[in-house]
Amino acid sequence: MVNRQWLLFASLILCAAVAKADLNWNSALSGEHRSEKNHARDVYRHPQETLSFFGIAPGMTVLEISPGGGWYTEVLAPLMKDNGSLIAAHSSVNGGSYARRSLGGFLKKLGENGDVYGSVEVATLQPPNAVAPAAPGSVDLALAFRNVHSWLRADQAEVMFTVIADTLKPGGVLGIVQHRGDAGLSLDQMKNTAYVSEDKVIELAELAGLELDARSEINANPKDTKDHPSGVWSLPPTLAEGDADPERFLAMGESDRMTLRFVKPAE
Repeated sequence: MVNRQWLLFASLILCAAVAKADLNWNSALSGEHRSEKNHARDVYRHPQETLSFFGIAPGMTVLEISPGGGWYTEVLAPLMKDNGSLIAAHSSVNGGSYARRSLGGFLKKLGENGDVYGSVEVATLQPPNAVAPAAPGSVDLALAFRNVHSWLRADQAEVMFTVIADTLKPGGVLGIVQHRGDAGLSLDQMKNTAYVSEDKVIELAELAGLELDARSEINANPKDTKDHPSGVWSLPPTLAEGDADPERFLAMGESDRMTLRFVKPAE
């Protein structure tokens, strides 16, 4: 007869393993590592709903593209700690002054809180020099938050999508959140305003061999009129117009955004 105490012990071990495998959203969203300023933007960025839509799950290898100051890294790092892996694909140290400042600030953030960020792997994404942030076919979920307009401005959008797609496993997902422009915008309009049409994002992804799997309106904002003097930068948090009618832009909130999930076809 099987020893009942052994069964109880085995059951406790299994329950502990299952509990550990669950994503700890409370710690990720409400932990002390997050500033009040960043936490306040959850109402516009909907991190739990967005990441859940993209299918984030325990055990994944997650690739965050161009994390900037690390707003989403604050959420992703505790989610994946001891529960998968997070690769942050940041700027090259030789990418110019802006790239160095951005990377330096990000590394400082990670270095000041090893308990939260100690397991984050920092990599470089540097097209067109074929510097990939992860091995081919190694990533379950790649994430790009409001990056596509920057790739267009640098004339690197096609190569960026291709490099990212190459890192994905067959069946892997690319999640895109991007300022959403109206259909029919010219390329110059997209570059100048940072509003990109959904058709353009889908075209770029399909050129890289990815397939549109689903759309979501999680990050939509119907108040955004998209006719601002400085494009998306007129809106919070930037408020590029300064003292010129800030109340109107604050009332409008952050930009209207598309949320698209792409899948790399299984081989």
